[in-house]
Amino acid sequence: MVNNLWLVRKLGDFSSELLSDDDVVVLIQDGVLRGPARKGWYLCREDVEARGLKYPEECLKSYEQIAELIEQARRVIVW
Repeated sequence: MVNNLWLVRKLGDFSSELLSDDDVVVLIQDGVLRGPARKGWYLCREDVEARGLKYPEECLKSYEQIAELIEQARRVIVW
């Protein structure tokens, strides 16, 4: 079970101070232009590939995996 799932489209005004310890962050769209900042942060595989970026495999989540996280989350926040 995921407490809060944050889907972050752009990191500009997003603050990690908003997060609880057991929250999960998935960077999507232009959010993938900056790598994951800490444990529990992931990047959307398809958005990374569309932008020609390279990140370690363990940092990537596919659309299907993101959908599973959404189903498991107590709350989903899109930033």
